[in-house]
Amino acid sequence: MVSVNIICKNEEQNIEDCLKSVLWADEIIVVDGESTDKTVEIAGKFTDKVYINKWEGFASQRSFALGKSTKDWVLVLDADERCSPELKDEIMAYLNSNNKIYKGFKLPRRNFFLGKWIKHGGWYPGYQFRFFRKDSTIVSDRLVHEGYVIDGEIGTMKNDILHYTVQSISEFMHKVNGYSTLQAEEKSKRHNVKFRDILLRPIASFYIQFFVRGGFRDGIHGLMVANFDVITNMLTYMKIWELQNKEKE
Repeated sequence: MVSVNIICKNEEQNIEDCLKSVLWADEIIVVDGESTDKTVEIAGKFTDKVYINKWEGFASQRSFALGKSTKDWVLVLDADERCSPELKDEIMAYLNSNNKIYKGFKLPRRNFFLGKWIKHGGWYPGYQFRFFRKDSTIVSDRLVHEGYVIDGEIGTMKNDILHYTVQSISEFMHKVNGYSTLQAEEKSKRHNVKFRDILLRPIASFYIQFFVRGGFRDGIHGLMVANFDVITNMLTYMKIWELQNKEKE
C-alpha cells in the first residue's frame, strides 16, 4: 500500500536511522545524487530499490523518486527525518479504514536543533505535505520550497515526522549557505534588491521569529535559530544583489 520516497546525497550519518523508521512500508525508494560517502552502501542493506541519479535539484530528484514508486500511497522523508511510531500507526489506521475521503495529508514536523526540540518561532508544527496518493499528485518545479501539488482534498494528521536538522553550528552554516543561494537564484527573477532590503529584511525576520512567533520561549536555542534566520535572510538578499549586478556588467 505504501511507497516511501527518500532523496539524499552524502547522508551516511543519517540514512540508516531514517530507513529503520520505515521498514514497515511495502516499498522503499532511495534516490541518491551521486554520493561520495557510504550512503548508497548503507541504503542497500535496507532496500533493493536504490537509484543513482545525477543531482539537478530537489524537484527533479523528487519527480524521479515518485516515478519509481509502484504503490498507491507515497510517504516522503528526507534523510535527516524519521517516521515516528505514532505516525506509522496513524497512517496504517487510515489506510485500513473504510472512509478514505482525503487524497493526501499534511504531517506535523518536530524539528530538533542541536538536540533540542524547537517548539516556537514558527518551527512547530511546521506542517509538511508528505503523504498522498501517487495517482493524484505531481511535484512542483521550484528551486526551494519544492513540494507536491495534489488534485483532491487534503487532511491533517496528528503525529509527527521527527526532523534532526543539524548536529553542529558549522553544519547549519553550510546548509544556510546552500539554501540562501537557491533562494537568491529563484527570487532574483522577480525582486529588485535595494539598500533597504539588505538593511531591514533581516531585522524584520528576527523580530517576527523571536518575538511575534515566540522564539524567545525556546531560550538560547531559540535565539540561535532566530539569528540563523537573520543570516539566511541577509545572505539571500546580498546574493540577489550580486546576481543582478553581475547581469548589468
